[in-house]
Amino acid sequence: MKSLPAALAVLILLLGFVALGAKDEKPVRLPSGKLQQDEILKAEHKKSLEDMNRLIELAEELRQELRENEHLVLSIPSLKKAEEIEKLAKKVRNRIRR
Repeated sequence: MKSLPAALAVLILLLGFVALGAKDEKPVRLPSGKLQQDEILKAEHKKSLEDMNRLIELAEELRQELRENEHLVLSIPSLKKAEEIEKLAKKVRNRIRR
């Protein structure tokens, strides 16, 4: 019973050292000298912009198809465009959340 508080104290100290060690890690640099994290963020930003441009293009096409459509039902290609819009929006949202 007496060793339980001592074991807890040692565990708390070890966890504290682990937490301190994690903060002291230096950011990873690429051979070019740039930070790896910055380059990853730039690439994700570029991909998000490309996806958003595609999303806007698909949304405009879908809107035009809906305006021209005299029926009250979506065609299969229009439905596929709507699904692709949804997928692109989710990809962008997930990238932004990271």
